[in-house]
Amino acid sequence: MRGTIDGFSYGVVTPLVGYVMACLGGALGLRCTTRSMLVTHSWRPAWLALGSTAIGSGIWTMHFIAMMGFSIDETPIRFDKPMTYASLGLAIVMVGVGIFMIGYRGASGTSLVTGGTITGLGVASMHYLGMAGMRFDGEFTYDITDVVASVLIAVVAATVALWAAGHVRGWRGSIGASLVMGLAVSGMHYTGMAGLTVHLHHTPGTATSGSPAAVLAPILVGPLALLLLAAVVVMFDPLMVKGAPPRIPEESKPGVPAAAVPSHQRVRPPQRPYREPVHADAHGSRTPQRH
Repeated sequence: MRGTIDGFSYGVVTPLVGYVMACLGGALGLRCTTRSMLVTHSWRPAWLALGSTAIGSGIWTMHFIAMMGFSIDETPIRFDKPMTYASLGLAIVMVGVGIFMIGYRGASGTSLVTGGTITGLGVASMHYLGMAGMRFDGEFTYDITDVVASVLIAVVAATVALWAAGHVRGWRGSIGASLVMGLAVSGMHYTGMAGLTVHLHHTPGTATSGSPAAVLAPILVGPLALLLLAAVVVMFDPLMVKGAPPRIPEESKPGVPAAAVPSHQRVRPPQRPYREPVHADAHGSRTPQRH
């Protein structure tokens, strides 16, 4: 028996809020990636990991905020928490693979294509794994054309995001890139949802419980806290805001020995020891003259 689904139970509220969260995660992730390229190698993994967490959490949060507006008229919906959190971990790890490739190998050529493909497949896998974690008296089926289209959108969006992470430096560029990224992620989500069909295992009735918003609200607390942490780091790091390294004296640069760098102070030439003037006498002998 086919069920009746509604993907916009709260109107445009859930799509707009989900889009904002995807943009926020993308912007924070881009700033963290930019920051990683301005520090020594010992700190780079930490910044790249924070950027991966921000982008992955933003995408995951966008998906489940959008799912708050999803309902099946004939049956309540529940969520398998282990599988739901596994989809969050998958998003962070797969985004991290792409971010680390860009952070260490640059955002061009083979590394960009490979990283974008892996990240895009990770984003799409997160979406469908999250859908597999939904529990109701029935099952989902998907139109293969819409599934392929959603995966392609995810790969293209991820590639563009990784390119921006490697080339965009200022805040304006990061905001613009994050707006495009949020639009692509939302497009991927709703393209996949457009090919969704629900088949029920019982005679259709009326759902009386199991509001997705009430079920998902507690689950969203953790990823929202991760995004808040990344936002705090960005706000309290001036270098993150400027997107350019400060002017550091040569003596303070990492890896430059202090002895190899000339001092800015005037260096006086070494003074020669005093020598008494020598005068030749009438016989041609040279004797020092004493005063």
